[in-house]
Amino acid sequence: MSDDAKTMCEGKYLRLVKRGHWEYAERTNAGSAVIVIAVTPERKLLFVEQFRVPLGAPTIEMPAGLVGDLDAHDTMEEAARRELLEETGWLASEVKVLMVGPTSSGMSNELIAFVRARGLTRVHAGGGDETEQITVHEVPVDDAPRWLSARMAEGYSMDPKLWAGLWLLERNPDGTPA
Repeated sequence: MSDDAKTMCEGKYLRLVKRGHWEYAERTNAGSAVIVIAVTPERKLLFVEQFRVPLGAPTIEMPAGLVGDLDAHDTMEEAARRELLEETGWLASEVKVLMVGPTSSGMSNELIAFVRARGLTRVHAGGGDETEQITVHEVPVDDAPRWLSARMAEGYSMDPKLWAGLWLLERNPDGTPA
């Protein structure tokens, strides 16, 4: 936090800050997060479903998690491997950070990285840790946009970053083939 910023409120995981006339949130336990784009050997894209308290609704997401919340020396690659395994039960032999940017630049200083995971091997059923109730969905890559749209029609909240993840599945950020 810079010298001209004032802490308005601080909890265990978040801090509300005011800088000039602008109010925003900062994480106290991590500064960044990862979204993992992962496809099984059967060309099924991995999604996770879970209830999100701030939305009061179930969401469909790509596997994701915080970087540095458990270990200050955590890397984006390590966090991506850990979260993919914990949430879906799939272990990746290769992970590559594709791009990093703000999650919500008007509300938070948090950064998020899109990470592509390859060389997947099923290790367990997934479902998250003891604090999570995650359902894993394996959706054929070609059906993913229709499947996501159908879940939206059923009332699931969808982060628009899902569609960026679909685009990055087979392309690099510059548009070249992955």
